[in-house]
Amino acid sequence: MPSPLIQKTSSLFSHSPQSLLSSCLVLIKPPTLLPSFYPFSSSAAAQKPKWNSRTTLLLTNPTLLIMESCDSMAQLKQIQAHMTRTGLIFHLFPVSRVLSFCALADAGDIRHAHLLFAQISEPNVYIWNTMIRGYCKAQFSTMAFSLFRRMIHERVEMDRRSFVFALKACEIVRGVEMGQSVHCRICKVGFDSDLVVQNGLAHFYACAGCLTHARQLFDEFPERDVVSWTTMIDGYAQNSMCDEALRLFDLMLSSGIEPNDVTMITVLSACSQKGDVNLGKSLHEYIKRRNINCTLNLTNALLDMYVKCGRLETAEDIFSKMETKDVFSWTSMINGYAKNGELDLARKCFNEMPERNVVSWNAIIAGYSQNNHPKEALELFYDMENAGLVPIESTLVSVLSACAQSGCLDLGQRLHHDYIKKKRIQLSIILANSFIDMYSKCGSIDAAEMIFNELQERGLISWNSMIVSYASHGHADKALALFEQMQSNRVKPDDVTFVGILSACSHGGFVTQGREHFANMERKFGIKPKVEHYACMIDLLGRVGLLEEAYALMTKMPMEPDEVAWGALLNACRMHGNVELGKLAADKLLHLNPKDSGIYMLLASLCANKERWVDVRMVRSMMRERGIKKTPGRSCIEVEGLAHEFLAADESHPESKSIYEVLSEIFLLSETESSTTNFRQITSLHENFNSLVYGN
Repeated sequence: MPSPLIQKTSSLFSHSPQSLLSSCLVLIKPPTLLPSFYPFSSSAAAQKPKWNSRTTLLLTNPTLLIMESCDSMAQLKQIQAHMTRTGLIFHLFPVSRVLSFCALADAGDIRHAHLLFAQISEPNVYIWNTMIRGYCKAQFSTMAFSLFRRMIHERVEMDRRSFVFALKACEIVRGVEMGQSVHCRICKVGFDSDLVVQNGLAHFYACAGCLTHARQLFDEFPERDVVSWTTMIDGYAQNSMCDEALRLFDLMLSSGIEPNDVTMITVLSACSQKGDVNLGKSLHEYIKRRNINCTLNLTNALLDMYVKCGRLETAEDIFSKMETKDVFSWTSMINGYAKNGELDLARKCFNEMPERNVVSWNAIIAGYSQNNHPKEALELFYDMENAGLVPIESTLVSVLSACAQSGCLDLGQRLHHDYIKKKRIQLSIILANSFIDMYSKCGSIDAAEMIFNELQERGLISWNSMIVSYASHGHADKALALFEQMQSNRVKPDDVTFVGILSACSHGGFVTQGREHFANMERKFGIKPKVEHYACMIDLLGRVGLLEEAYALMTKMPMEPDEVAWGALLNACRMHGNVELGKLAADKLLHLNPKDSGIYMLLASLCANKERWVDVRMVRSMMRERGIKKTPGRSCIEVEGLAHEFLAADESHPESKSIYEVLSEIFLLSETESSTTNFRQITSLHENFNSLVYGN
């Protein structure tokens, strides 16, 4: 049996709400129509305005007054039941308030709004717009656009908001063609001269990356307000065209338009990308001088700018003076400390945060990963998972980098299975490149190759990652073949590409091809060789014994050789027994890094191989005088995602005593005559060893 609401709808929803006006005085303020330009706040209040904050109401009806302070669906349903019993729900304005809460409030329910909307026989344009906007908020953009098309089909008389919200739906799905169809409709019904709609169109095209079209529209505006200028500046900033954004800001000021706090946020974002702290300081002074409302979002933008421009002390000063801080504020400081290598302060800041979100976790994990502390990064990731947070793409990128640094293949494979193969996160080019790098550095070149081959679109970084992977694994032929394929696909190489190619030639001993590629860098591709390219060539020539040619190349370098170049030459001298040139290379290296024990050991090994015992004693004497100790050998074994690290003569492991006892027995058995019995004993001891170390 249909509900009383459905039974009465056909007769009552079409009535004019005049009877309600005696108990409700309504003053409606036009809403702000463009999407918010607030990327610098993670607070719900800043990103998601209250459902009733767009309208100024003076109400006397007690039920509607209660409705305005509703904050949950449970309360909403009680109010709706009361309104149904009293008949108030059967007027358009009261039902529109119920619908607005369901569609727009953070605590609302778009599905309930959908059911309610379906029962309204003749919704007005405000109700249609509310539903489109609600679907956009809930990320049901297809439903939003479908409702807009239904408005056209049913010949609903639209207003400016209808088009702006429809464009928002197109913006969410990156539907350029959909947006163009809305644009055509705007022109057809004559809204193309409405400034609010024009701003909405410019914003849509800018967000879609169609900046030429957005700028053309902007230049043709008969009039422009602060939203018009801010929209266009933000479009350039969001598409990494910071210089153009700043030029447009200058033009805005010269046009006599006063920027507001949102404008300054977009300009500071462009300044952050540019990394120009002097410009940032001048913008900060301008904000103070013009008394621009310094909202939390604007303060966060200033904080972010100083962090990204390397002025951590200024950022700390702003942070300490902030009366209100949100997650973005704290995360900015974590990023700043991590960028500056101050991981203890970054961790302290993270621990003191009153609340954390996935971005906060990303910041601290990335901080450890980027500062070569993979163990701590992975421990934090496990903590994040245990806290119930679901990683996003940027989380996986940082964790995969830590896996690559630590050789943690098990975790990398789990991430691939749990998040990519199960389609919980889409495999973007950035993420694919991270997986290629991780698999390559963890020794699984076949898995790296598989991901590369499955990519539908390959960027330059994808090609470079695979070429470098082949080179590092000694597959020189595959690296060079992939380079040829890259060129046939009209992908222009960069300096990283040639590091991989020259490294491949070095590992493969391809002297002729290496010389040719080195010469073609500048001659064919216009890329000037850097110090790392010279180091690759020196390594290539040195490996095949062309030591004099390698040294001659070093003397012709347009820059000073670095440790890598001299190290390659020293290693080549050790391989081919050239003591005199090796001593020269070692001397240069010791001037660059006198504390590196590896240099002394290489030189001592070179002299020992040629039985230059006086030189060997001299090297060891130098080490004693300078307090240099040989860096102990290090091994890392990963089992079930847990890494166990061992040093030479290390006794730090909790089971070290038992481990050494088992090892002694293994060594003892290995020295005896091989037999099936001994082999079985060794296998049994090996199993005991694993049990002691890993608890298997």
